[in-house]
Amino acid sequence: MRQTIIAATISALFLVFPFGGLAVDYLAEADKIYDQGGLDNYKKSIDLYVKAVEQQPDDYEAAWKCARAHREYADKAKKKGTEGWKAICAQYGKAGMQYAQQAIELNPERPDGHYYYGLNVGIYSDGVSIFTALKEGLKDKTQKSFEKTYAINKMYKEGGPMLSLGRFWAVLPWPLRDRKKSSTYYREYQETPYFITNTEAQLFLAELLIQMGGDKNKAEAKNYLETALKSEDPYFKEWAKQLQGKLK
Repeated sequence: MRQTIIAATISALFLVFPFGGLAVDYLAEADKIYDQGGLDNYKKSIDLYVKAVEQQPDDYEAAWKCARAHREYADKAKKKGTEGWKAICAQYGKAGMQYAQQAIELNPERPDGHYYYGLNVGIYSDGVSIFTALKEGLKDKTQKSFEKTYAINKMYKEGGPMLSLGRFWAVLPWPLRDRKKSSTYYREYQETPYFITNTEAQLFLAELLIQMGGDKNKAEAKNYLETALKSEDPYFKEWAKQLQGKLK
């Protein structure tokens, strides 16, 4: 009789909480789906990460991973040219910032929340325009987030803080833009083992070199563009073609 009651109770709990009712279960399931990669899987993982955060709002891992999933989903939608990608970037970037901020408040000495706060601002800006993001006061918050990540561990996510700071200073509109700072961070990242296999980073640097001008810079940029043109990723190939036109 006692065993029957226990079994019935477990079954009832499972119906209410299909993954066991604990945030860690939602988190584990979300991680499995997220790790498979791809637009659809990133989207599916978000629903589970949100549930994990809702059940345990003090769970740091759930918060920062939820922020990461939001950013990666929006970034993938942008790069694939998904219909309505700007609206996706705006919506998911904004939500991602909120989850990242939650992670920062839970553990400000860990890099994850700071890093994904900055990345989500970036993807949000892709959706609403960088000028709108600046009007909303996001410049200083983004800068502080990336600089904090850099201070904690500049090699986090394969040197992500270096690359992000380089991009941050490159894309700001004048007079906030600082190509010298951008170049310093890009060159530092270039010294890591990750640069040679990172097509996006090479395009970031190529774009900056073209903007800076000079035969030497353009020659270096040309090499990166030629590599990117061989990429199997249509987004990078198209970007390289556009930059190639600016070399003439």
